[in-house]
Amino acid sequence: MNAGRLGLGLLLLAAWPCVAQDTRSIEARYAKTEYQVPMRDGKKLFTVVYAPRDTTRRYAILMSRTPYSVGPYGPNAYSRALASAPQFADAGFIFVYQDVRGRFMSEGNFVHMTPWKGMAGAAETDESTDAYDTIEWLIKRVPRNNGRVGIRGVSYPGFFSAAALVNAHPALKAASPQAPQADWFMGDDVHHHGAFWLTSAFGFFSTSGRARPAPTSENRPRSFSMGTDDGYAFFLAMGPLSNADKLYLKGEAPFWNDMMAHGTLDAFWEARKLAPHLRNVAPAVLTVGGWYDANNLFGTLRVHEAIAKQSPSTSNRIVLGPWSHGQWARGAGDALGELKFGSNTGEYFRDSIEFPFFKYYLENSGTMTLPHATAFETGTNRWRAFDAWPPKSATTKSIYLQPGGKLSFSPPSGSGQPGYDEYVSDPDNPVPFTSAKTTGMRPDYMALDQRFGSSRPDVLVYATDPLENDVTIAGSIRPHLYVATSGTDSDWIVKVIDVDPATGFQHLVRGDAMRGKFRNSYSKPEPFVPGKVERVAFDTDDVLHTFQRGHQIMVAIQSTWFPLVDRNPQTFVDIYNAQASDFKKATQRVYRSGSQASRIEVRVLP
Repeated sequence: MNAGRLGLGLLLLAAWPCVAQDTRSIEARYAKTEYQVPMRDGKKLFTVVYAPRDTTRRYAILMSRTPYSVGPYGPNAYSRALASAPQFADAGFIFVYQDVRGRFMSEGNFVHMTPWKGMAGAAETDESTDAYDTIEWLIKRVPRNNGRVGIRGVSYPGFFSAAALVNAHPALKAASPQAPQADWFMGDDVHHHGAFWLTSAFGFFSTSGRARPAPTSENRPRSFSMGTDDGYAFFLAMGPLSNADKLYLKGEAPFWNDMMAHGTLDAFWEARKLAPHLRNVAPAVLTVGGWYDANNLFGTLRVHEAIAKQSPSTSNRIVLGPWSHGQWARGAGDALGELKFGSNTGEYFRDSIEFPFFKYYLENSGTMTLPHATAFETGTNRWRAFDAWPPKSATTKSIYLQPGGKLSFSPPSGSGQPGYDEYVSDPDNPVPFTSAKTTGMRPDYMALDQRFGSSRPDVLVYATDPLENDVTIAGSIRPHLYVATSGTDSDWIVKVIDVDPATGFQHLVRGDAMRGKFRNSYSKPEPFVPGKVERVAFDTDDVLHTFQRGHQIMVAIQSTWFPLVDRNPQTFVDIYNAQASDFKKATQRVYRSGSQASRIEVRVLP
């Protein structure tokens, strides 16, 4: 299958790395056993154990919990995915893979982003209790284990890895949540600041997001064909979001309809937030994410931040590399899209960070030299180490929109009536998120040249003069916009771009969207008053990027980014139940002078 056809669904299925090892070699060194492991409520979860045939010593347990199948099933069918790097299998661990509750061969009902109910000692269950009960069973019943357990996983398995940290089992010594989703309303796969991430959500729920009626060993999601290679045209023709279930999903993806019924930050979404529960974390943590991860960079940052703030004594590290979703777990990692990174960053992570981390904490030997934060600096293509993330040495500076499409670190001069720039946003002719035809959320869309968008009349573009010195930014980018619309709702999308003067290439450093009706509250949306100037401010995901001397910093502002983001009707309605007649053109103004000087706030390293 083509990654562009399934979008998030295929990416998540590929999230656990497929290591090209001969299964005959694995079978010679490891014995496979399948179990049904009982949980505290009596439900049994299908669990596969690969244990070294060498019985001369004890081994640590390294586990993954996944909704994407632990197949192939059967005692004589061996997986090629025992580890994310060959040295794990060569060093010797007891590898454990588990179908989570309600998925594939496990009993019970699967609930997306399972609400928190149980915690370690309670009778009710959630993902933290299922992890606890699994570890308790493993250390008591799997022969020759050393009593130390690690857990890891990418994307949804990353979420389950982070969930295991909540009131963790005492035997859990190390965890690596990699691209874990943490909040499906504020960020990650399906929303950003309340804006619906259409291609991501539809790609997942039209395939592997469909409900499982009964335990099954079938390990492929139901495929979905758009009948075209042009996702832009497909989603435009689909019309309002309400047509997605009516025309295509037909009730077979219940969580899609749950999302459509919860269009604000209400109790439904609050119950699914991971970060508030990451307190008093005992295991060592290595959180991993990619600068170009279109799915779960938000979750990576939130998990690390929550542990740092709520559990400051925890051994808590983060790795941030130049990767798309899960790219660090497979392949060389030397390039993405049109970008080259000058080294094999994926191999470096697996060999020099991930493997030493688990060896140290699971075998209780050697020394730990990994820094608090290991981050790849894009623009200069180098790894950097920091004692905190974001770096404490960064200082906040503002870049101001100026007349004539200029951008400057100095505030605009003059006073009096505020100046502004304007454009007409047409939901029937939205700005595309990529110039390439794709039916899904291309995992490399952020690594592709952005010139296709900056030339459109419904995109405002501002750029600095060529820089006299390097400018390195680290941490979140925060737009502060003063805007007005002729409609009653609007999306505000901000892209920060590095322009290479030698080639004209426009490198998307960071882009994000804010659904305007949530500008003051995500739980109580408010309409815009047509023509009234309002402040819209939000935080993007973090970056570590150097704009090199001679390059230009560019900012693009627009109100559509399709079909990455669903279309805002630009009228104040429940967008998930909007009618075709609700979609209207709107004149958008962005103000840039006086007390209404729009700016982009960045954190600059010395």
